[in-house]
Amino acid sequence: MAGLQAAGIPGITPTDEKDGNLPDIVNSGSLHEFLVNLHERYGPVVSFWFGRRPVVSLGTVNVLKQHINPNKTLDPFETMLKSLLRYQSGGGNVSENYTRKKLYENGVTDSLQSNFALLLKLSEELLNKWLSYPESQHIPLCQHMLGFAMKSVTQMVMGSTFEDDQEVICFQKNHGTVWAEIGKGFLDGSLDKSTTRKKQYEDALMQLESILKKIIKERKGKNISQRIFIDSLVQGNLNDQQILEDSMIFSLASCIITAKLCTWAICFLTTSEEVQKKLYEEIDQVLGKGPITPEKMEQLRYCRQVLCETVRTAKLTPVSARLQDIEGKIDKFIIPRETLVLYALGVVLQDPSTWPSPYKFDPDRFNDESVMNTFSLLGFSGTQECPELRFAYMVTTVLLSILVRRLHLLPVEGQVIETKYELVTSSKEEAWITVSKR
Repeated sequence: MAGLQAAGIPGITPTDEKDGNLPDIVNSGSLHEFLVNLHERYGPVVSFWFGRRPVVSLGTVNVLKQHINPNKTLDPFETMLKSLLRYQSGGGNVSENYTRKKLYENGVTDSLQSNFALLLKLSEELLNKWLSYPESQHIPLCQHMLGFAMKSVTQMVMGSTFEDDQEVICFQKNHGTVWAEIGKGFLDGSLDKSTTRKKQYEDALMQLESILKKIIKERKGKNISQRIFIDSLVQGNLNDQQILEDSMIFSLASCIITAKLCTWAICFLTTSEEVQKKLYEEIDQVLGKGPITPEKMEQLRYCRQVLCETVRTAKLTPVSARLQDIEGKIDKFIIPRETLVLYALGVVLQDPSTWPSPYKFDPDRFNDESVMNTFSLLGFSGTQECPELRFAYMVTTVLLSILVRRLHLLPVEGQVIETKYELVTSSKEEAWITVSKR
């Protein structure tokens, strides 16, 4: 196993001939924590082994700049999900990928505009539920945000089938099974070792695929005024398998990214009174007493900074990946083709040389144009932004403007939130909050 050390890239050798460094990753608690440690020991460019496969990880903005090709249209987060789901249809040629990126962008824009009223309605429903509670009642934030995200995202991405709560509950159950395994089971190799888990996973994936196939079939050839995300894929020039895989990845990732972005944003707001006050003032100023419109959402500049800082502080997607299609060079290191290159985004997002006081939640840092540019480069904003995140930003913006306009969001005394780093970062236990009326 002559590895990347042969190419002079610092790092560690396999601890197990078959599993490579998987045992070390499992012992660290997560891939993110493993990478934090590895980069601390060996610097910005490091190597290790996934099974028998050599991997290079990049851990500073500077080395990422050398690797990220702005003309590349494949989203690294989606690339990673595709390979975990063992989907094949990725990696078309450049013009094909560009077309798909455009379809995705239009899909996100159309579904948000077309379903804006729905989004308001679901946000208002949640607000009214919270308003009905006695002031001291503890609210299970993760649970409520997951429910809200599942309801809103399934309808906006996959349409009216999901007006039925039973359908949402069934989707959420299958989604949970699939997501738990791609977050962890593939990574530590435990999925292949347990036939029962493998069967549950495959059944859940099959059920999700059959729902999607049915919806895709229904949307074909119809001109439906209420646009959903899948419509843009159906009307694009893609074959059925591509539509299925793309809509699966988009629905899986959007639900979870939206749920976690809403959860973390509210968590940070409860612990940062100053930020919440400033956000309330902006919402009050932009919305006044008038109706909420997509145009007004675009004007909530500070809200956008709050969400960017939420993504950074929570390290919302701590890792993404790219396959090195041609031999590449970073610093003085040669990266052989076919190497899996990880972007250790969680490591980069807490690097003090890029983010002064990295552990402080401080939306004001995004006032600075150059900070925003760095964030765009990493795919968290701007033209390189991953479409699921763009979707999540909008949904969360609407939810926050409705909640913060009417409520103070408050922490529960003495609660310490521990973090679980999988494909998307979440809290290990339920996060509780309380609210009081403004």
